[in-house]
Amino acid sequence: MNKNIVTRGSVRIGKVTSLKAKKTATVVIDYVKVSPKYERREKRRSKIHAHIPDGMELNLGDKVEIAETRKISKTKAHVITKILK
Repeated sequence: MNKNIVTRGSVRIGKVTSLKAKKTATVVIDYVKVSPKYERREKRRSKIHAHIPDGMELNLGDKVEIAETRKISKTKAHVITKILK
């Protein structure tokens, strides 16, 4: 991992869905939210743009771990720390 990027805050696991932007991966995180009023569970998903550090090779569909970091650009505030496969 790049030594210039310090991580803090949340660490999440998701799936890479796009690699179109330069040094950026779009990661989708699926989760379940409980609705106390209706006593049900609902599936939800978050789409997060994450920075790809130098020397890391990613493919579409890879399972990755992302960590929160300082704001890197207008839409990026996460960095990929590991490829879990």
